[in-house]
Amino acid sequence: MAAARAAWDKKARDIIVLDMREVFLLTDYFVICSGGTDRQVGAIQEAVEERLRELGVKPVRREGEQHRKWVLLDYLDFVVHIFRQEEREYYEIERLWKDAPLVEWEEEGSGRLAEDAREARA
Repeated sequence: MAAARAAWDKKARDIIVLDMREVFLLTDYFVICSGGTDRQVGAIQEAVEERLRELGVKPVRREGEQHRKWVLLDYLDFVVHIFRQEEREYYEIERLWKDAPLVEWEEEGSGRLAEDAREARA
């Protein structure tokens, strides 16, 4: 998925993609990742939006841009959640959607990331 790869390029941590089709009616996928600082969260957001814009896709809604603690980019078919690490640990969004299957995405090291995410959700 292009959003996950763009986040990976900006050194996002703990990138996971959840298949939401069976558990949530409003979107098909969640892409969830973390940045260590507000600045990194902003850089990840910019990279994701730029990569998807190149593919002709723009978000229909953005939230959290000002504070950069939890940025949400809604592309209708998928939603990108970019957290600062502390907020991700606090909200535990992966645990909330633990019934959603993980989607493997192609990038060097992604298999390990998916396994780490699976363990964190258990």
